[in-house]
Amino acid sequence: MNIYVLLKRTFDTEEKINITNGVIDEGGAGFIINPYDEYAIEEAILLKDKHGGTVTVATIGNEEAEKQLRTALAMGCDQAVLINTEDDLEESDPVTTSSILSKYFNKNEFDLILGGNVSIDKSSGQVGPRLAELLDIPFVTTITKINIDGKTVVIERDVEGDSEIIETALPLLVTAQQGLNEPRYPSLPGIMKAKKKPLEELELDDLDLEEADVAPKSKTIEVYLPPKKEAGKILVGELENQIKELINLLHIEAKVI
Repeated sequence: MNIYVLLKRTFDTEEKINITNGVIDEGGAGFIINPYDEYAIEEAILLKDKHGGTVTVATIGNEEAEKQLRTALAMGCDQAVLINTEDDLEESDPVTTSSILSKYFNKNEFDLILGGNVSIDKSSGQVGPRLAELLDIPFVTTITKINIDGKTVVIERDVEGDSEIIETALPLLVTAQQGLNEPRYPSLPGIMKAKKKPLEELELDDLDLEEADVAPKSKTIEVYLPPKKEAGKILVGELENQIKELINLLHIEAKVI
């Protein structure tokens, strides 16, 4: 099987993130593999072990993303692809990302594409479905179990606390939800082997793309930290009076009713 994993380099939300003039200060930020993509990586490796084939991990970004690709290789992926857009794109959005990836996959054979359900930085959840539509293949999101028998695929997916069973066929794109598996940590031998595994670097020219072909359709207007939480209020007195006061606070102060 030709298995591909979509990887995104994201901010480490466990570390402090600073915003200056509406822009995240990347100089002091830490970066990791998007955690939902780690589930996709782990499942791809498990499927390769069961069905054979190769696992290729692909990302769009700059040379800094090589570190996260090498981590994926250390986990067990066979090869990596970096589509470097640093010199070509100032801004991007899910339309940009899916358009670039579709051009790449149109040049390569694949059976299964896995990605994270969302990224923890922007949480749009759009890239996977958009890419599948461009490739004209079926897709299933928020999967928690996948079984492949030949070309037939049976999937269990999370639907807001319940589950749904879907039968579909390869080629296919799926996005991973928490609970699909438990991602492994790179071992020392895996880290050493990752240094010798192939990492291909491409640019838009290699995919016969111009900047105008993948221009974003949306624009980020402002980036800001959430407001600090204020201390809560404790209502006292008769229950009837508390209810009246609560309704008044929700209407006047919180403006939620």
